[in-house]
Amino acid sequence: MRENPELDITSFLNLMVILIPFLLISAVFSQVTILELSVPTSAGGSAVDKPNYTIEVIVRKAGLELGNGVSVVAAMPKEDGQYKFDQLTAMLVRLKNDYPQKDDATVLMEPDIEYDTLIQVMDRVRETEVPSENSEQVQKLVLFPLISIGDAP
Repeated sequence: MRENPELDITSFLNLMVILIPFLLISAVFSQVTILELSVPTSAGGSAVDKPNYTIEVIVRKAGLELGNGVSVVAAMPKEDGQYKFDQLTAMLVRLKNDYPQKDDATVLMEPDIEYDTLIQVMDRVRETEVPSENSEQVQKLVLFPLISIGDAP
């Protein structure tokens, strides 16, 4: 009768002792940020204390448009294939100064616009950085944090 040799797993265990901590340390843990959005509805009452001015940022393939819910107030066509985000931010800061109690805005997008463009527009609508009295530092200015999204007309 032949005896079965014993299985030597010492080298395998040594490999696991080194490999598992290495994989855990080098793993990239993704961080998920959740931004609450609302979809505009045609029904529903409006509150009395809210300003009746509507702010709409319309993202088109040709450029950005700023509207008041009825018509387009300003158009910012693309330059060299790039959207004019700085000009949009300047206009939104002026609107915030005119309507300081206003907290909501609507971002409307045409089909086939890149997702990254939507995120950049939403970031610009939500807040911006302005230089403080000390020119070395910047302060965050909250513009319109309540963002609704939808399809452009």
